[in-house]
Amino acid sequence: MNPIIRSMRLRTLPLSSAGVLCGFAMALSDSAVGFVPAVRLRAFWPVLLTAVLLQVLSNMCNELGDFLRGTDSDARPGPAYSLSRGDLSVKGLRRAIFVVAGCCCVSGSVAVWLAFGSLFSLPSAATLALGAAALYAAAHYTLGSRPYGYRALGDLFVFIFFGLVSVLGSYWLCTGSWIVCPSELLPAAAVGCCCVGVLNVNNIRDMESDRGNRLTVPLLLGYRRAISYQRFLIIAAMVCFAAAAALSCLSGLGPGPLAVVVPFPFFVMHLRWISRRKGRELDSAIAVLSLTLFFTVLFFGLGLCLGAWQRLAP
Repeated sequence: MNPIIRSMRLRTLPLSSAGVLCGFAMALSDSAVGFVPAVRLRAFWPVLLTAVLLQVLSNMCNELGDFLRGTDSDARPGPAYSLSRGDLSVKGLRRAIFVVAGCCCVSGSVAVWLAFGSLFSLPSAATLALGAAALYAAAHYTLGSRPYGYRALGDLFVFIFFGLVSVLGSYWLCTGSWIVCPSELLPAAAVGCCCVGVLNVNNIRDMESDRGNRLTVPLLLGYRRAISYQRFLIIAAMVCFAAAAALSCLSGLGPGPLAVVVPFPFFVMHLRWISRRKGRELDSAIAVLSLTLFFTVLFFGLGLCLGAWQRLAP
């Protein structure tokens, strides 16, 4: 595999796309029933591209930061990346990071311009500032003089940017409405919990190699409590998704949103796996959780759109 492609960590991309798809689906259904103005369809693709590029940027910066600090060593049970394998130089990865960061700025600016028709209005300025914060967060998980990923703050930042900002920010760009109701906040929290869950399993897998090099939530809690924490995250995500679907049904969208529960057995499968596996064997649990989140959002979005279409049908 090309070393740059390996550093992108393509298997993580469902996480970044799930939040955007969730926000866009909620925007479509709310627009169809008249809760918000018409959806700005033209903004969807640049918003999705920006989210994916931010995920790639975060992955590349994480690899560079861990390598420079000696955390990404042979003792780490996770997959070997391009720098540790010797397939890519630090200079080459830095160059790739600058290219991806530049693409993020361009695609994000295009998304804002398509959404608001200008880069200089107050909504545009607020959105660009939020994008700049997301760019900073993506780069400083392991980079910089005080990376927050080394101080057990990664979970908080992931919940905020991969959950709340990803879902509600996409909704905002597609509708222009920043009214945060439980029907929007609950799916955003669910996506955030799942993304934190992916990070938590990753940190559980790397507990031994991280010890003495960095501080993560599993190291603070210990192995057993970290597993309990994972159960809490996944159960909270399922409850939030189910509650959001129930609210949508009560608002007149019919039973369609309840399709969100179809992938729930895979969440249960994930929880069973993490209770029985350790080290490198947890990689499969990470993959299952990422894909389960993506398909849960897909079923939820399709259910919302179906309910909105049925409500509009004569």
